[in-house]
Amino acid sequence: MPWPLALTALVTIAFLLVPLVGLVIRAPWRNLGHVLAETQVVEALRLSLVCASAATVLSLVFGVPLAWVLARARFRGHGLLRALVTLPLVLPPVVGGVALLLAFGRRGIVGQYLDSWFGLTLPFTTLGVVVAETFVAMPFLVVTVEGAFRSADRGYEEAAATLGASRLTVFRHVTLPLVAPSLVAGSVLCWARALGEFGATITFAGNFPGRTQTMPIAVYLALERDPKAAIALSLVLLAVSVAVLVGLRDRWLHTGPTA
Repeated sequence: MPWPLALTALVTIAFLLVPLVGLVIRAPWRNLGHVLAETQVVEALRLSLVCASAATVLSLVFGVPLAWVLARARFRGHGLLRALVTLPLVLPPVVGGVALLLAFGRRGIVGQYLDSWFGLTLPFTTLGVVVAETFVAMPFLVVTVEGAFRSADRGYEEAAATLGASRLTVFRHVTLPLVAPSLVAGSVLCWARALGEFGATITFAGNFPGRTQTMPIAVYLALERDPKAAIALSLVLLAVSVAVLVGLRDRWLHTGPTA
């Protein structure tokens, strides 16, 4: 291996790992259990897990059909639609939160009707957290599953259709099993992104302990008043992220192009 490439790789590895090592070294290990046992921390963790899971379910319900349309359908404006769908991937989360307020706030273009017709208010509620996390996380699932739909062997689908299976039956019993590994990978990535969401959540849902205060918000607030508590909370999110990477490692390394 050329030494310039090896040296550059080592510097890059150090740049990426040193902050994480510093987090682990500076962690208040002796008081970790006490910090994590606080009621507000437990509530923030519970809320984060519940909302991230709900956002993932919504992303599966609405994102998988969208991924299929983007992968298989051809129509005017297809490229523009795909760009708009993936825009939250690069959009600053705070901007996403502002956009959600303008769309689903009480005076938003959609929110005003939700409020007047159904009495449904999304901003500064737990449901608002789920909506914000779904907005920023769903594109991760869509992009992953769309690629799987594109590369899946359509010969199996054609064979099933030839044998008399309906389109819905083919989709449920042939197409989905073909893309199942990528569907799992996309779901986990979506869940992890939702779990770590901060900007859109605090902008659209605010910070109310037990109702909208998720773990990333709790970390940010703890950093101002108790840095050790912030480090302890960060370790929890770090542990979750590592678990996600370990769970997806084999799929990333060994999954073929049809996964």
